[in-house]
Order: sequence, then C-alpha cells, then structure tokens
Amino acid sequence: MEFLYQYLLFLAQAVTVVVAIVAVLAAFFSFGQRRAHGSDGHLEVTQVNHRLDELRYTVEDAVCSPAQLKQQRKEEAKQEKKKAKNKHPEARARLYVLGFKGDIQASKVDHLRREITAVLTLAEKSDEVLVRVESPGGMVPHYGLAASQLHRIRKKGVPLTVAVDKVAASGGYMMAAVADKVLSAPFALVGSIGVAAEMPNIHRLLEKNDVDWEVLTAGEFKRTMTVFGENTEEGRRKFLEELEDTHALFKEFVAEQRPGLDITAVATGEAWYGQRAIDRHLVDEICTSDEYLVDACVDRDVFEVRWVEHKKPIERLMGEAQGLLQKASSVLEPLKRFRG
Repeated sequence: MEFLYQYLLFLAQAVTVVVAIVAVLAAFFSFGQRRAHGSDGHLEVTQVNHRLDELRYTVEDAVCSPAQLKQQRKEEAKQEKKKAKNKHPEARARLYVLGFKGDIQASKVDHLRREITAVLTLAEKSDEVLVRVESPGGMVPHYGLAASQLHRIRKKGVPLTVAVDKVAASGGYMMAAVADKVLSAPFALVGSIGVAAEMPNIHRLLEKNDVDWEVLTAGEFKRTMTVFGENTEEGRRKFLEELEDTHALFKEFVAEQRPGLDITAVATGEAWYGQRAIDRHLVDEICTSDEYLVDACVDRDVFEVRWVEHKKPIERLMGEAQGLLQKASSVLEPLKRFRG
C-alpha cells in the first residue's frame, strides 16, 4: 500500500512537470508560428465536381480504347464549347460540404465555427450545407457550442443536412438533430441520448496512510463530489440531481429540433444502427455521404470547405501530447459529459 501511495504521488508530480513543460513549449512555438504566418490558419475550398471528373478521367484512361477516348473527349469539347457560347448560363445551386470529427472536448469546434462563418457570407436559401459528423460524444458545454454553430445555418434559412457515416452518439447526435435532414450509413451508430459522469475516489487510501485532505468551500454545493476528500450522500444526491437536469435539457433540445420524435422512448442512453434508427425517427434516410455527394454533383456545384491550421510537425506533436495530458487530468474531475 505504501508503494501505491508513493507511486501516485510520483505520478502527480510527473504530470505537473510535463504539463508545465508542454505549456511553455506550446506557447513558444505558437508565438513563432504567428510571427511566421501572421495568422493561425487558412481556408481551403475544393470543388468536388472537379475531383470526381479527375477520378473518371483516370478510370477512362485505363479501361477505354484510344478510339473510345478520342470520341469521349470530342463530345466533351463540344459540350464545353456550347456552354461557352451561352452568354447567360443558368446559375446552379451550390452544396457546401463541411466535416466535424469530434473528441471528448469537441476540440474542432473552432474550425467548424470559421468554416460556417465563411459559408454564410455567400450561401443563399437555394443552396445547401452538408456536414459530415463523426463523434461518440463528450463534454456538455463543448458539444452544446458545436450544435449552436450548426444552428446558425438554420437561422439563416439555408437547408442543413447532416451525414453520419460511422457514429453520431450523445453529443454527436445533439449536433445531428439540428439538421433539416439526417442521413445515416446502414451501420452507423446513432442516438445515445443520455448523460454520464464517472470519477475515482482515493479518500480511504489516504485515510489509511494518515493523509488528511481538506476541501474548503464557500457555498453549500460549490463542491458536490471530490477525488481526494470524503464524499457524502448529500453531495451524491446533489450531483445526481445535476445530471438529471442536464439530461432533461438534452431531451428538450432534441425534442424541439425533431418534433416527430418519441423522446421518452429514445432518451434512454441507448444507441441504434442505421435502419433501427430510422424506425425510431432518429434519422431520415439510409445513405452514405459519398453517395449523396456524387448525386449532388449531377446538377449542383459542390464545394468542400475546410479550415487548415498552420502547424509545424513539432507543434502537432506537442498538441497531441497536450491532448493526452488533458484527457488524463480529466479523470481526476467529476465531469458531466454526454454518454457515448
């Protein structure tokens, strides 16, 4: 037991030192990067129609005979010439494609915010925004902000579609529910409308080794649960009450966004695959994002919009290390998070 206590003490000290080093190095590299670029990133816009054309050309070059290729290119040249002669071509609607891959802290929400801001400077009500969401959920305030960013699109009157190819559970589903239409791949996991919190408590270990840990607060419920101190039944009841209230807010939000949903039946913390999710009205259509985009390219101009950070390899490494440390330290706090 003495060995375990010494190990925990050493681990806490080591984590503190590493966090301090990471913070200093991150600040240093961040400052250098800002001086080098004058900005923390840039926006990339790629036309998906052209990307599909390039794929088609590659396949045609491989499988078609020279005569077939010559005829195909001749027909394409005629079509292009015909378009060029049209002085008043009919404007095509646009589809803007964004992506969001979420972690427990929804750390890419800042990228999403910038991408949505850029799209809304030009998007019209005849256009559409498609957001590919992939997330098992995470912390409540962070995913609440991510859902609010998507809601900006709806408020502007621009149709919003969310595509779930793998998973949109808990906080991820909170984002998806904002959309006018939710697409799901056949085996994408959807739902998990619930809230969970977990934390260790080593009070008895400290007590056995004659270590006192005092928690001083001003306010009856400033601290309900603690890692090192003794947790009380009153504190547990209050913390559970807060969890239930967060769950109620989650259910109210989803029910407001999708009024046809039987929220009582689906807000159990369970998640369902594709077709099962349709049966429960959690999603609207079985369709992968790739299928949706290929079909859209037939009669619309499709643009992928992505915010790219200016990061050197060492900065990316430091960022990943800092993320791991944040996840490790979060274990020491009773954080309410959407259940994934």
